[in-house]
Amino acid sequence: MSKPDNLDAIFIALSDPTRRAILARLIEGEASVMELAAPFAMSQPAISKHIKMLERAGLVSRRRDAQRRPVKIEGPALKAATDWLESYRKVWEQNYARLDALLNDLQRAGESPKN
Repeated sequence: MSKPDNLDAIFIALSDPTRRAILARLIEGEASVMELAAPFAMSQPAISKHIKMLERAGLVSRRRDAQRRPVKIEGPALKAATDWLESYRKVWEQNYARLDALLNDLQRAGESPKN
C-alpha cells in the first residue's frame, strides 16, 4: 500500500491535541491566529508554532487579507491520511471475515451429532 509523501508530517501534526483542537475549530470556518489562541492557555507565538506545523503538513493554509492572515483548513491532506487508514481497515475487515468463517467451520465441526 503506497502512502503520500507527507503522510508522516500529517500524522505528526495530528498527534498533538492542541493541533487537533485547532483543526476542529477550523471546520467551522477560517479564523485568525488570535481567535485560534483564545481557548488555550498559551501564548500567541506558541499557537503560531502549532499552526506552522499544521501548515507544513498541508492541513491548513493562510492567506493575506489586508492586515489579517486568516487560517483555513485544507481537506486534501486529511483525505490522504483517511484514504491510507481506510486501505488498512479494508485489509483488517477481510482478515476478520476469514477468521469468523474459520471459527464458524470449527464450531459446526464440533457440533456434529454423536452416535
